[in-house]
Amino acid sequence: MKLAQGQVWKVSDNEFIWIVTWARLEIEFKRLDSQNSHTGAVEKVTKKEFCRLVKQGELVETRNGKA
Repeated sequence: MKLAQGQVWKVSDNEFIWIVTWARLEIEFKRLDSQNSHTGAVEKVTKKEFCRLVKQGELVETRNGKA
């Protein structure tokens, strides 16, 4: 799995995860209600925890820039 800043992952029918900041050991992301949404609280997890979150998901798109 290749992770990068700006990726949007579809986790379920109505939940998307957007990588806001990608770092060596941790990832900041937002949970979104729709693919085009920008609202949501920023959450921090380790890469390992993030991979578990998106394990069954699919990569939808890559956004440029930060939140």
